[in-house]
Amino acid sequence: MGSEPAHPDHDACDHSRVTRFEDLRVWQSARRLARGIYRASRTQLLKDDYVLREQMKRAVVSIGSNIAEGYERGTRKQHIEGRYLAKGSAGELRSQILTARDVGLLDERTFTWLYSVCEQCSRQLAMYIAHLQRTQARIRGTKYAGQTLSRASSDAERHPESSSSPPSHLPTLPPSHSSGVIDGSL
Repeated sequence: MGSEPAHPDHDACDHSRVTRFEDLRVWQSARRLARGIYRASRTQLLKDDYVLREQMKRAVVSIGSNIAEGYERGTRKQHIEGRYLAKGSAGELRSQILTARDVGLLDERTFTWLYSVCEQCSRQLAMYIAHLQRTQARIRGTKYAGQTLSRASSDAERHPESSSSPPSHLPTLPPSHSSGVIDGSL
């Protein structure tokens, strides 16, 4: 095979092939983070701050939802846009986690776990975006499955909004591993 690095989420399933968004490790990380935020909103002093608690829950749900929506969209451009939205929500949530700790609504152990998993999610998203951008010319998206490249190109010419390239300034960051202090099944 070529020298192209493997997709950052390809080893997320047994057959080294992602066939649905649930197979993506970045989505699995977002799901784990959501369980942690929801648990903290029930067990930490955060439960007493309605506004911050609900905003954090909306942000964490947005991460996984945008990953799933982007994956299910028909074009590579839409897939990348979904990842950028998820990455923005992860940044928003990191800020909220810091605020919750700063005002005494999260204990240090919970803060450390939540912040670490949220940071990991952001790094995974950055790596996935970089991969999608590198492979954009070769792999066009599910909307174009089964079409020849020339037919896909003519479709893109007729619909220019789906063929413009997203910004390519995102750095690639190494993945990290964190322990699940408050992670568990719902």
